[in-house]
Amino acid sequence: MKLIHTSDWHLGQTFHGQERHSEHRAFLDWLLDTLAERRPDALLIAGDVFDVVNPSLRAQELLYDFIVTAHERLPTLDIVMIAGNHDSGSRIELPAPLMQRLRAHARGRVHWRDDGHLDDDHLLIPLYDSGNEIGAWCLALPFLRPAEVTGGNVAGYVDGIAQVHRELIEAARRRRQPGEALVAMSHAHLQGACVSENSERPIVIGGEEALPANLFPEDIAYVALGHLHRPQQVGESRIRYSGTPLPLDFSETHYPHQILEVTLDGERLADISTIPIPRSVDLLRVGPLTLDDALARLDTLDCDESLPRERWPWLEVRVNLDAPCPDLRARVEAILEGKPLRLLRIHTRYTAGPTESGEARVTLDSLGPQALFERAWQGRYGNAPDPAILSDFNQLWQTVQDDEELDA
Repeated sequence: MKLIHTSDWHLGQTFHGQERHSEHRAFLDWLLDTLAERRPDALLIAGDVFDVVNPSLRAQELLYDFIVTAHERLPTLDIVMIAGNHDSGSRIELPAPLMQRLRAHARGRVHWRDDGHLDDDHLLIPLYDSGNEIGAWCLALPFLRPAEVTGGNVAGYVDGIAQVHRELIEAARRRRQPGEALVAMSHAHLQGACVSENSERPIVIGGEEALPANLFPEDIAYVALGHLHRPQQVGESRIRYSGTPLPLDFSETHYPHQILEVTLDGERLADISTIPIPRSVDLLRVGPLTLDDALARLDTLDCDESLPRERWPWLEVRVNLDAPCPDLRARVEAILEGKPLRLLRIHTRYTAGPTESGEARVTLDSLGPQALFERAWQGRYGNAPDPAILSDFNQLWQTVQDDEELDA
């Protein structure tokens, strides 16, 4: 039996205000051709299908056009999709009855029975082989928010998720027959995995969200993970992040963007191979350099003038300054005049040392919500917030994110 594992499509992402519809369309067209060539039995999409909980109509059209076309080209293909922390679980599940007619299964939330136990029927999905026999069971675990597993208590979040995993795995063991594999799909941050430099939103604010890999016992043949953008295995070869299909930030340009082809032999994992994803639009980062050196480097950039505008590279310029330069953007744009490049961002860093208050110069885009809160608290009260205050802030910020998801 053969599976394709992918995740973190982030359809509808805007790149510093610019839409990336053509890049996502190019990826999905390539994926359709790859599926037709490789003829897998199932496609696993491990969360963060959309970039925001309230995606644009255009982003939703991309997804549903893909599902319809995939079914037309491969009528026996099973598609299993879970919600990630960027997604609205309710929105992902909304068209589920229609998608099931296309052999596509969407899972966005966990459900609980009246006796307090997990509704495992909702999360266990049979995957059929080429002979239309059940070859594997997919344990489809969407991203779990604290309100779903602990009633909103962030402190018990990891224990709550562990309990969900245990109940679902036990149910899968009871359900499967000899020769049928167990495949888990989860959107989570596992301990020991490498995160990206800038573009991954913490799943639970405060850094308490990392889960142990031993949540997945050895009889789980393969674990298809989403959330982290860098493709990687965690401890064992069978536990994998597929990574994003295209770089979501300039810090991710060196990642080997890929999908994973997983082969099962009965209950066992037989093979994993990577399939590189072609990049339809390049990302260029110049710097960090002094202003004069940055301008000189931009002037010598060699660009392909035959490319259509939607394939012009995205450009970030990083400049070290001794003092503010009011005409910085104008000078950069003048150098780029006539070049087939799309300037997205000019990142400045002051190298003249600390400010008069003795603090190092920072910009807002270098601070996350917790760091910004800590600086504000320090400035107002003269001391750093204690752990209890930070815990209260983290729970408040998590509530804001949960409410945003529920309102979508």
